[in-house]
Amino acid sequence: MATRSALINVMAAACLKAARGLKRDFGEVEQLQVSVKGPGEFVSAADVAAERVLKRELTKARPNFGFLAEESGFQPGRDTSHRFIVDPLDGTTNFLHGLPHFAISVALEHEGKLVAATVYDPIKDEMFWAEKGLGAYVNDRRLRVSARRNLADALIATGIPFRDRGDHAHYLKTLAPVMRATSGVRRWGVASLDLAYLAAGRFDAFWEFDLKPWDIAAGLLLVREAGGDVSDMAGGQDMLGTGSVLAANPTLHDALRRLFAAT
Repeated sequence: MATRSALINVMAAACLKAARGLKRDFGEVEQLQVSVKGPGEFVSAADVAAERVLKRELTKARPNFGFLAEESGFQPGRDTSHRFIVDPLDGTTNFLHGLPHFAISVALEHEGKLVAATVYDPIKDEMFWAEKGLGAYVNDRRLRVSARRNLADALIATGIPFRDRGDHAHYLKTLAPVMRATSGVRRWGVASLDLAYLAAGRFDAFWEFDLKPWDIAAGLLLVREAGGDVSDMAGGQDMLGTGSVLAANPTLHDALRRLFAAT
């Protein structure tokens, strides 16, 4: 059985407490008539409430740490070397539509480096977690990225821009060669879980643009600790700054970099 550190226990416990409200509210939103105003405001309130619980619980245990959170932004702490990066509800649109696929994501940075991560799926009760240098896990099971070496056998996850968000034409230029080269592309709408599933070997690779730090911080560490490679789409390591991510096992990461470079 995997032994969690005190830090991971704190982060996981905060996720579990925030999940109670989300599961209750998800049961309610499934019964609401989907409209622009009513359910949207309901989900926004659920998001804010979950973030409040996360910050309260994490602050109890680590009172000097700062926060970067989706709803409340950056909050510096007295300990300027540590900050939690928090997404209380990744997959808001799924939640709004009654789709049972969303997550709570918490990462910890120390001096700008990701050192601990939890991604919790309340519906499936899967707690993905990792610490720098100590591996990645789901509940008590150790994770490894897939061993597939050929793009033709690979299942790839992505995120698709919508409405006026993102560069649609540029995204489609990257999608087309992946469609031709692989066994399938999936768009589930939850970047933190896409990366967690990649760490678990359920997906073989993931790419997306225009992401926020709280969307990906925890997932990036999960992939690294499961033996995967992560970079931004230019091949650099500023994923939190650029908002672009390419993640896969080392062989497929190189293959996808070459594929995208040729577009």
